[in-house]
This record gives sequence, structure tokens and C-alpha cells, in this order.
Amino acid sequence: MSLLKKIALPVFCLAASPASAQTPLPEAIAASGETVVLTLHAEGAQIYECKASSEGKLAWAFREPIATLLLDGKTVGRHYAGPSWEHIDSSAVVGKAVGNAPGASANDIPLLKLTVTAGRGTGILSGVTTVQRINTVGGKLEGACDNAGSFRNVPYSADYVFLRRR
Repeated sequence: MSLLKKIALPVFCLAASPASAQTPLPEAIAASGETVVLTLHAEGAQIYECKASSEGKLAWAFREPIATLLLDGKTVGRHYAGPSWEHIDSSAVVGKAVGNAPGASANDIPLLKLTVTAGRGTGILSGVTTVQRINTVGGKLEGACDNAGSFRNVPYSADYVFLRRR
């Protein structure tokens, strides 16, 4: 086989592959009629606290996220309890979950759709109406806890898509 044929066939197959097409989001977290303002990658932890459940049994309860928001590998903000997202330009939003869908594996926290309930600043996050959490990896904690008041941090990553109504 000539060198040209060895190169041309794989290139043709890549060009014809539908893999580059974006997988549609589950309906529960879709945000039709909204425009993407910004997508940031998050690296951090989901923090859980050992608490007594309504039945009096100890169980892990989600407490808060703590993550660094990244754009092209550079820190541009933070994500923390609220849930809140703060950009380095001082704009920030707080959201409330209104939809969820399972993550890709049993260890992944769910995908989320959050409606923005408050905002501040005039930067890039001003006017954002919806936040989607997609591409989650890790973050889920299962199992029993023995010590009320103890905490566990579970590493996770996700992409947060900030949207605005058209």
C-alpha cells in the first residue's frame, strides 16, 4: 500500500466520523431558547458530612462544593456553597437546581440544570439566567459513616455552562 493510501484512508475515516458531533443533553437539563455565554471547567471536591437521617441512622449528606473554575487551564474563578459561581471579574451568580440527570457512571454526581436566583457585578456572568453542570466525573460518596460531624471530600470535575435567554 502506498504511503498516500496509508494516510488518506484514516484521514477520510476521521472526517466522515460523526464522533465530532455533540451529544444532545438529556431533556431534564436542556436549556432551549438560551444562548451560551461561557463554559468553564471545574476541578475540586464535593464535601459530605456524617449526619443522622430522619430515621436516626447516620448517613453521608451533601454539604457543599468547593472547586476552581478554569478556562484554557488558567484559574478564572471559584465555585462554592450556594451553589455559587464567582468569576475573577467580580461577577457572580447563585443558582437553584431545577433538573437533573444521571452522570456517566455510578461514581459521577448528576448532571444539573440550575436557575439563577441572584447575581452581582457587571462582568461576564451578569445577565446569566441558567447554569448547566455537564461532563461530571467523580464526586459521589456512598457507604456508611460512623462518626456524626465528620466530613469527607470526594474529588470531582465538571463543566459548567452559563447561559442567557435570547
